[in-house]
Amino acid sequence: MPLFRHAEFVTSIAKPAGLPVAKGPEIAFVGRSNAGKSSAINALVGHTRLAYVSKTPGRTQLLNLFRTPAGLYLVDLPGFGFAKVPEAVRRGWADLIERYLHEREALVGLIHIMDVRHPLTALDRQLLDWFLPSGKPVHVLLTKADKLSHGARTATLAQVRRALAPWSGQVTVQLFSALRKQGVEEVETVVGGWLTGILLEPDGAHI
Repeated sequence: MPLFRHAEFVTSIAKPAGLPVAKGPEIAFVGRSNAGKSSAINALVGHTRLAYVSKTPGRTQLLNLFRTPAGLYLVDLPGFGFAKVPEAVRRGWADLIERYLHEREALVGLIHIMDVRHPLTALDRQLLDWFLPSGKPVHVLLTKADKLSHGARTATLAQVRRALAPWSGQVTVQLFSALRKQGVEEVETVVGGWLTGILLEPDGAHI
């Protein structure tokens, strides 16, 4: 069975204190508002509406947990950046994201969503600089790859890999298109490597 398929919604959390006790390994998805995070999650799980998709930045206002049949939890974090919401709300989102990424022991790795047309913004770099000292792996998805020509997206991929080369042992990068379902298997391979020996199937057997 594909790693992410048949995930089901578990709960939504508005504040760090609302986080439930972890019941399995967790993979977090984070990215700037409107970078294509919800579309990427939907493509990975094979469901068109599991994660909410909107053209309005900042619509993912809660931390949402989903569980796969194998016991892997996918954590959709609020988008950060230039969402059209009050400053107090943005601060609340930032606190929720930071507390989760810093304190959650069940977190195995981070999938960082970036629009291939606007990768490595100042906010993206800030998040990476803050998270990488944790030592946990980061996989960058350059989403909306279908929006660029083959040559342009290949050049962007190479550019981002060069920029992140100092962390090559911890950070990996790939192209992704939710529209064309491009890159799903590559994500599963990367995350599967993170989970070797720790992901439990429903019967409790280690993979």
